[in-house]
Amino acid sequence: MSAVKFELGQDGIAVVTLDMPGRSMNVLNEELMGPFAEALTRIETDAAVKGVVLTSGKPEFLAGADLDTVYKITDPQQAFDLAEAFKTLLRRMEKCEKPIVCALNGTALGGGLELAMACNHRVALNNPKAKFGLPEVKLGLLPGGGGTQRLPRMIGIQGALEMMTQGTELRVEQAVKKGIVQDTADSVEEMIAKAKAWAIANPKALQPWDVKGFKFPGGDSKHPAIAQIWAIAPSMANAKAFGNYPALTHIASCVFEGGITDIDTGLKVESRYFAACVLSQESKNMMNTLWYQLNSIKKGQSRPSAPAKSKVKKIGVLGAGMMGAGIAYVSAKVGIEVVLIDATQEGADKGK
Repeated sequence: MSAVKFELGQDGIAVVTLDMPGRSMNVLNEELMGPFAEALTRIETDAAVKGVVLTSGKPEFLAGADLDTVYKITDPQQAFDLAEAFKTLLRRMEKCEKPIVCALNGTALGGGLELAMACNHRVALNNPKAKFGLPEVKLGLLPGGGGTQRLPRMIGIQGALEMMTQGTELRVEQAVKKGIVQDTADSVEEMIAKAKAWAIANPKALQPWDVKGFKFPGGDSKHPAIAQIWAIAPSMANAKAFGNYPALTHIASCVFEGGITDIDTGLKVESRYFAACVLSQESKNMMNTLWYQLNSIKKGQSRPSAPAKSKVKKIGVLGAGMMGAGIAYVSAKVGIEVVLIDATQEGADKGK
């Protein structure tokens, strides 16, 4: 069973659905990217395909990269090649000369949002649980799938820097306000219909940064208004991180260098900084602590296997003051028999 489903409608719009078998959530790894590359080849070569709607068969759109793969990398070339392979697919999407619309039914974080940003248009389901962002900095990494290049070109350098260095996660209405999502829908059917309608109405869609004369919203890295950011950003980052988080500096470097080059050069620069992050000891430590160990604790791995679970039926509370009476109250409220003991009968009665 393939992780990518391809359905071509009579209107010439293909619905490509990411749906990894045996997983509760889609993640970026070879199991998904292999079939996705095959689907992309068909999009590029099949004249019957006039446009594409990219969506997910899971409750969420795409969680991001497979951290197991990233964590094990010890060779900078391997990290560089991993980032470049993903970005090569995204650039093929952007240059295929057919409109690709992303129908975001749920959360898209990290590589999931980077995939969405490589589409020409984004329609999101009004899902109160959905989150959109590039939170890689929280694990000592940077967005290595083009996030440091596309986001600044989409919403401006200052807004992009704030999102990426803080790992901000946006709700649907916030993503619309930022300009990351262009349209919303109240049902999956409406979302797909809106995505198809946009693809049909824009048969020659191009990414803004691939249009001759493109300018960054708010100015590129050389713009006087943006130059002020570069003067104070390093000191602001150091005031919070004390130089202990190299990913912050690497993200700023990616955005700055990408802001004085074309998109393809910027993407290659980003891959180099991504490799530097992946191999840093700080990132390895953060992934181990904040991903593996934290998830292990959440799953109850630190709980002792013995003694067996037991249900408390009766408790004794020594001291019927404010705290003792409070403990007695909440215990009795959930059906536990309580014996309240105090130094004086008056105190015990008051507590009761």
